[in-house]
Amino acid sequence: MRIAFMGTPAFAVASLKRLVEDGHEICGVFTQPDKPKNRGMQLVFPPVKEYALSQGLPVFQPDSMKEESAIALLRSLAPELSVVAAYGQILPEAALQAPTLGSINVHASLLPRYRGAAPINWAILNGETQTGVTIMYMAKKLDAGDIITMRKTPIDPEEDAQMLFERLSVLGAQLLSETIPLLRTGTATRTPQDEALSSYAPMLSRAISPIDWNRPSRAILDQIRGLIPWPVASTTLAGKTLKLYQAQPGAATNEAPGTMRAVKGGIEAACGDGKTVLITLLQAEGGKCMSASAYLNGRRIAPGSYLTEPAQERKGDSNV
Repeated sequence: MRIAFMGTPAFAVASLKRLVEDGHEICGVFTQPDKPKNRGMQLVFPPVKEYALSQGLPVFQPDSMKEESAIALLRSLAPELSVVAAYGQILPEAALQAPTLGSINVHASLLPRYRGAAPINWAILNGETQTGVTIMYMAKKLDAGDIITMRKTPIDPEEDAQMLFERLSVLGAQLLSETIPLLRTGTATRTPQDEALSSYAPMLSRAISPIDWNRPSRAILDQIRGLIPWPVASTTLAGKTLKLYQAQPGAATNEAPGTMRAVKGGIEAACGDGKTVLITLLQAEGGKCMSASAYLNGRRIAPGSYLTEPAQERKGDSNV
């Protein structure tokens, strides 16, 4: 099948690679413009562009698919189908209808739940035990098109967002490979989404990084897992920021939320449900990511030390 592919991050690479391996004719790869990164602010190719160029595929990077020139370009490629996976742009109706068989999307959630930019992260942040991927027909409203196929998978309690991201990218590619033959033969089904069950997964920001130690230990563990690799959960110790990359369930405690102590294997911190979490991997302000045990070498944590302020002095909503 003659396919126009649209995607940008590493999640989308697995789907594009599978389309190439399945022998489809990729008439064009649309991806976001190169962006400056790191201290030198040098332009960096999106992962999809890197893979597409390695395969000799034509790459296009319009600033917006709403521009008439971008839509005209898409039409000139005469695709039978557009496949979209984490492209990062809203497609206008004219772009959705350009291919003869329409446009489909690979979305990393069980729609209609977690529509939006960060479904993988929010599934973990909200303590979900199951997620999956959905292939849907694209519609004008964000992630609201009719469902073609769906595949579920459990979320491991120790799986962080980066691990789940990688696993769902492969699962999505597999499901895409199985779905396209249904479109070719005209046997693909259409299941409208139930709007009453819909939820939204907004973009992440550093505003949701700080940990409220009044929350239950499970919710704090989910916050740490859900914000990997960015923006990363954080707390403060002696006025300095600590980014937390890994933690595991601890033990029962009578200490006030936020109370911390050094133990074998890391830093134990009391939570609001009378349990602790054991912080095992962290990054100190201005330092490198390291084990909590290495961080404690040469550092003494005084008894009764707190991460952030003592719980009795904290106010406000404890939700992430």
